[in-house]
Amino acid sequence: MADKLTPRERVLKFLHGEQVDRPPIFSGMGNVIKPVLDKYGINFSRVHRDPELMAKTAGGMYREFGFECAVVPFDLGVEAEVLGAKMNFYDDVEGILYPTVKEKSVKDANDVHIPDDLEHAGRLPVVVGAIKTMRRELGNDVAIGTYVLGPFTLAGQVKELDALYEESFLEPEKTGKLLERLSDFIIRIFKIYRDAGADYFTLREMGGTSDVMSPRSFKSLIKPHLKRILSEMPRPSILHICGDTNAIITDMAECGADAVSVDHKNCLAETRQKLGPKALILGNFDPIKVLHKGAAKDVGPAAIESLNGGANAVWPGCDLWPEVPKENMEALMTALKEIKLKVA
Repeated sequence: MADKLTPRERVLKFLHGEQVDRPPIFSGMGNVIKPVLDKYGINFSRVHRDPELMAKTAGGMYREFGFECAVVPFDLGVEAEVLGAKMNFYDDVEGILYPTVKEKSVKDANDVHIPDDLEHAGRLPVVVGAIKTMRRELGNDVAIGTYVLGPFTLAGQVKELDALYEESFLEPEKTGKLLERLSDFIIRIFKIYRDAGADYFTLREMGGTSDVMSPRSFKSLIKPHLKRILSEMPRPSILHICGDTNAIITDMAECGADAVSVDHKNCLAETRQKLGPKALILGNFDPIKVLHKGAAKDVGPAAIESLNGGANAVWPGCDLWPEVPKENMEALMTALKEIKLKVA
């Protein structure tokens, strides 16, 4: 059975709650892998600072494998760098290392200084340039996705984590002011990415997981800011939180995203039961144990299992690890045949 829709049509119709010919295989998080970098001769440390290389790498996931999206950026330091954090790009290191924050810039809300000319600050022009290049080169074939860190996760990138956790527990009102200021910043970045041509948008609040914050703290401290961001950011929107999210999944759904994304620690059957049949639930497909470290023969069945378990699409539960073998990525896309048979 031939596909009736282009990947872009399928992804966007799906996220808008419309009927599609089959569940899409896509992501809203980082998905650069080494086979694409090697084929194009791209150095990983450079790809984060060059819009053309970023666009070529992200688009390569569709060109080489048929992955139904192109997502930028690849690292979690873009927003922190705009706010003054110093990055380490590991230029002198062989192999693949993601950029990390080496010097933080914030102690409280008063230290959050949002540049007036935000679109041209830090590496935002790199991401904007990559989105524009992909929109021009990929046209309407592929959905272009992007993401921004949630306010609590971003707070942990710009403020020392120990101080953030202690303050959140002892003086939550101070943390709340910081999250409010960061939320303003996050909304503005999402709108910049929308204007550049992105199609869908993921808010990644990894620091809000119940592995880190209690469900009570999530509800009182983090949830109000997520609701505000999601009410003002572009759509279609996805809210992603890592870890065991079953205790907060109802609160996640109430934040107002078009879809919620969970990782493999989430009990998908419980989540589906809590949210009901109409909710768009993404994730639970393990990008490390299955796609990175697993055997190729097991990748397709795991993808199908995520659908049978309650997910609405095949969506890795976090970033793809760059060392994903070529044969495993090919096996994931071969699963399309089984998905077609499943919905035929």
